[in-house]
Amino acid sequence: MSDSVPDTQNLWQETPLLLSAPISRLLGANAFLKFENAHPSHAYKFRGMSLFVRRALQTHGKSVHFVIASGGNAGLAVACAANIAGAKCTVYLPEGASESTMRLLEGQNAEVIVVGKYYLEAVNAANEAASSHKNVVRRSDFMGGAQLYGHRDIEAVKTVGGRGTRCDMLQCWGRGMLAGIIVGCNKVDWDHVPLVALETIGSNCFHHSVLINSSGSSTFATELPPYVDRVHDSESNLYLAHFKGFSSKASGSLGASQPATGAVKMALARKGGIQCVSVPDELSMQSAVAFANDHKTLVELACSTTLSAAYKAQLLDTVIPPRSDGQRRNVVFIVCGGFKVDLKDLAEFEKVVEEQLEKDPNGAWDVIYNDGKVVSVDYMANSV
Repeated sequence: MSDSVPDTQNLWQETPLLLSAPISRLLGANAFLKFENAHPSHAYKFRGMSLFVRRALQTHGKSVHFVIASGGNAGLAVACAANIAGAKCTVYLPEGASESTMRLLEGQNAEVIVVGKYYLEAVNAANEAASSHKNVVRRSDFMGGAQLYGHRDIEAVKTVGGRGTRCDMLQCWGRGMLAGIIVGCNKVDWDHVPLVALETIGSNCFHHSVLINSSGSSTFATELPPYVDRVHDSESNLYLAHFKGFSSKASGSLGASQPATGAVKMALARKGGIQCVSVPDELSMQSAVAFANDHKTLVELACSTTLSAAYKAQLLDTVIPPRSDGQRRNVVFIVCGGFKVDLKDLAEFEKVVEEQLEKDPNGAWDVIYNDGKVVSVDYMANSV
């Protein structure tokens, strides 16, 4: 096999930005959807990981061997990018990894090695492999320089801005994604555009971390839950919320024990600020089911968290009020995707929500936003 470097300029392609008729009608706004799940690995992380793969190939040649410890979207993204480029990839997983995850990775010609009961043991095995073999490149599944740069040119920023259209909101989840969007907004002079970062209650380490370093005075801002520690990062002189456990079912993707320091630092420094929103799992579940019905697309629970405001006008109006000139708002929802979802999951989401509605048809979910403010969102409002 030739060791020449393959043409890797097009490991990723531009993903669709579409106007959603049903969501626009529900919100009374122009609602655009950026389908990041159209990447080969079904998630936005392919952007950064494909850039990482391309740079490694340019540096080491086609004989480079990629190694990562990840049973999530980062691992599949590296496997997909390496497979497209014709390079070798090994993914280390802890015991208990699902058969479906292993099949997906093996389907991308990745070697899968199961080691240890805990994720840290898989990480240590990957590190050992990277240090003991030549031409092995180890990739962390957390945000780093290459991944950040890969997300910076997210086309939701360039495409809407290129039309000369006023954008009233970009809504996303994910700490690496958020950091990339901040850089992208700065690049096109969109520091004034409101960015809304959504997480689920019980995995919202970014929301808590932003407030720890702010002047918040609410109980939510000043008192961390018992399963969260306040840790200090000496390099940045920032405090981070470190989760010792998770109560959210979205933790499979949103379950970082603490956010990347760089993402928190960028959010705090952004001129236009960041709006943080934490929603209950059930609201995300309802949004996932509604989105599947409307757009015939399955997304992970973590991704449907972003779509919570797409299906609750009350929530959108709270964080991004209607324009004073009476014109329709232009809002962009990043559909970040994820592969850890199937029809059984959607059926379970629907069952959970239906049971809650049967118990209290007139009930509401409490959504926490910014400095611990709370908006109660009706169960049935805008439901489909």
